[in-house]
Amino acid sequence: MDIKNVPKTAIIVPAYNEEDNIAKTLEGLMALKNELDNVEICVVNDGSQDRTKEIVETFEVVQINLPQNLGIGGAVQTGYKYACNHDFEIAVQFDADGQHNIQDFVNLIQPIMNQEQDMVIGSRFLQKTDYRGSRVRRIGIYYFYLVLKLLTRKKFTDPTSGYRAINRAVIELFAHHYPRDYPEPEVLMHLSRKGMRIKEVPANMQSRQGGASSITTWKSFYYFGKVTLSILMSSIVKEY
Repeated sequence: MDIKNVPKTAIIVPAYNEEDNIAKTLEGLMALKNELDNVEICVVNDGSQDRTKEIVETFEVVQINLPQNLGIGGAVQTGYKYACNHDFEIAVQFDADGQHNIQDFVNLIQPIMNQEQDMVIGSRFLQKTDYRGSRVRRIGIYYFYLVLKLLTRKKFTDPTSGYRAINRAVIELFAHHYPRDYPEPEVLMHLSRKGMRIKEVPANMQSRQGGASSITTWKSFYYFGKVTLSILMSSIVKEY
């Protein structure tokens, strides 16, 4: 890593039934934590019914166990509430399924450390990578790229990416207001309307390393419709 002293930073790892992946993910994050000062890992166990909780307990990380499954939005917001209440200056969302690469971490937080951006997104599509998602996922990414480009006049090449870093102002915002279902594209609409600075940086991602995604094909089409409606509503209603 090029830097060691970073502002107080929380790495938020939402996890639901990730017993096949969580150990390897946390091993990588613990190695990152050992290289950087002021970094804390917070796993939000979203009502997992497998051995996720027991595996996380073997690591020196903060674990928040939700009594029931809230979905990705509820789990991530729980992490943001923790970051807000414990005075973190930066929060990074990091998937539990092994898709995100810790080598991109510094590039993700550097623009925030320099006070140049409010949110930074790791994009799979700013440079050529080996990433290959499902056909439905690729369609969804391009679809939301077009929707957000139309409504915000900004180009988000990877609007569904969950590899994101935010500053203190956005932490406080998300701790109080955050979409519950499939939040990634919707918050781009919210932040754009509020004039927040958003940047994408290249990120290398892999396909899921084990287990199965909770998002099926039918859920994906439901996702397209629901999130589109939410984005459209966000574009016309008064901002919170």
